[in-house]
Amino acid sequence: MASKKMTHQATLMLLLITWRESMHCNGLTVDPPEDLVISDPGHLGHLDITWSPPASLINVTECQKQYQLEYFNTYKNSWTAIRTSRMTHSSQFDLMKDVRVRVYTLLNGPCTNGTMTKSKSYTELIRKPLSTGVVGTAVQDFVCVYHNMKYVECSWGRSPKMPTNSQQNLYFWHKELEQAEECPKYLFSSGTRSGCNFTGKSLPEFTNINFCVNGSSSEGPLKPTFISLQIQNQVKPDTTEKVHLQTGPDMQLELHWDGPAGRIPGHCLEWEVEHNQEEPDGKIASQQISTKQTTLSLPAIHDNQSNCFRVRSRLHKYCAEKSFWSEWSRPTCHPEKQELASEPEWDTVPVYVYIAVAIIAILVLSLCVGAVLKVRRSRQVKKPDSLLTTLFARNSVLTVTDV
Repeated sequence: MASKKMTHQATLMLLLITWRESMHCNGLTVDPPEDLVISDPGHLGHLDITWSPPASLINVTECQKQYQLEYFNTYKNSWTAIRTSRMTHSSQFDLMKDVRVRVYTLLNGPCTNGTMTKSKSYTELIRKPLSTGVVGTAVQDFVCVYHNMKYVECSWGRSPKMPTNSQQNLYFWHKELEQAEECPKYLFSSGTRSGCNFTGKSLPEFTNINFCVNGSSSEGPLKPTFISLQIQNQVKPDTTEKVHLQTGPDMQLELHWDGPAGRIPGHCLEWEVEHNQEEPDGKIASQQISTKQTTLSLPAIHDNQSNCFRVRSRLHKYCAEKSFWSEWSRPTCHPEKQELASEPEWDTVPVYVYIAVAIIAILVLSLCVGAVLKVRRSRQVKKPDSLLTTLFARNSVLTVTDV
């Protein structure tokens, strides 16, 4: 039994060696392809690769020609190989690194006695990254976030060597676009572009989206940065708003919460619960609990302990290659903490309160001054009137007496 197995393995090995090393069949030589070209249609890293059949096989019609294309995948740091009967192929590359491509010729048919024959040599082409741009001016920490699967925001940081008067631009492309487009709505920080908001701009899921951030300055063009990603791997769920905490039988704590509303399937979320337990002496013990459920039961508690909880979520690895944690929910405590309403300190009173008080004081003061002036004017008018009345009365009495 063992000898049969060894014979079978040896036969397979011999066939493999024969397939790899066979170069001549009936005097036919298998040469590698010619005219290998890598062209950039302006899709920010999605390049076209073309080649021609070897001149020695142009008149060979009784055999099927195929090609084995191999290119170095810088995203996975490994070689990728495909077989095709076509003489063109398109693939995604990182334009900030070398693009390495090589292609073999494969023959199969009567001219090779039905044996798949591969050219021993290959045609190779290496495309170097562009050397344009001032050294050290590429943006840093580029990241895109798919907020609760509603809209996408991309942001980046400035390089310390970037001139102060620099202007950054973001361009993007995916297979549904004919040409690259510019950011529909820029985000600003301290007066300079720091991100892009794609609200209202549909970006497809499960397809590569290529980004390029470049720009200009008084010292010359900025060093471009190229990024390729799929937005379903960039999801950040909304913050959990409702967290309910109650005591169950035997003084157990029962915690449950609601998932974020929106397109994210509930079964795709995993949760992290932070439990802070405060002892009477003020010491706090903290632990993180991972769960795929939206409920959690904890052991019995003591009356002299304070327990606070908050939760956050993200997509687990079975729904996305990666994702971002949501923000923490507001803490929910048992016993519930009562916040005492204290009188606001003058230092914490908003500025508009001071302005309102000042306006009211000015109005009151103006009304008081106006009233005082009105009283004084009325008194000054009444005094002459009373004097004339007295004099008129006296003159009337004298006139009557004389008569």
